[in-house]
Amino acid sequence: MPGGFRDEKGSRLASKTLTGQNMTSMLSTMPKPSKVPQRSALGLLVLWQLFQGPMHAYRMQKLFQAQGKDRVVNLRARASLYQTLERLVRLRLVEVADTVRQEGYPDRVLYAITDAGRDVAREWLREMLRTTEGEFPEFIAALSLLFGLSPEEARAELELRNERLAEQLAHTERALEESPPGLPRLFLLEEEYRKAVLEAQLMWVGGVIEDLREGRLDWSEESLRETAAQFLPLDEPTQPGGH
Repeated sequence: MPGGFRDEKGSRLASKTLTGQNMTSMLSTMPKPSKVPQRSALGLLVLWQLFQGPMHAYRMQKLFQAQGKDRVVNLRARASLYQTLERLVRLRLVEVADTVRQEGYPDRVLYAITDAGRDVAREWLREMLRTTEGEFPEFIAALSLLFGLSPEEARAELELRNERLAEQLAHTERALEESPPGLPRLFLLEEEYRKAVLEAQLMWVGGVIEDLREGRLDWSEESLRETAAQFLPLDEPTQPGGH
């Protein structure tokens, strides 16, 4: 408008345009909700350990061993713990709080959990309690290919497995028996579950071994070919019209 005057309609239009631009700008700069990172058992234990306060990897590993967590996740190599910590730092679930320097000793990095880490730890815990998908034990994969060995070879390997299961069960029973008097059951649940699982595995694997020994479970190259021909058709299905 001449002289800088604007009519009422133009003023409303300008105001509307400005408001729209402001909203677009605000929305583009707002942090977008991110998905919960892929969970891991060791990652969850690390985050939960850091709820107690900042600590370095060596102390963390010692606490895991003292709590029996090295029988829950694979902690045989400390490298796996460092790799997990590095991943959690990249995801901003854990941060480096400090570096402790002691003469004659390597520097030790102190790790601390972030607010995002606390939230993710609780969500991972919920997911792991309710979810059964995504668990792929090696043993089940091996069972699906048991016919790759002869019945005699399969039985020999399963007998070795049963021996180890029996040893693990004895260790678990001993851990339960030697638990401190008055320790709440809440802190024994993982051993109770391990005992129940080991007992079930021993019974089931023992039954398969017995069936192999007695010949009730058997196979040969010929029987495998016959089964494949009957139950695993390899030809493409014929399309309507002969194509």
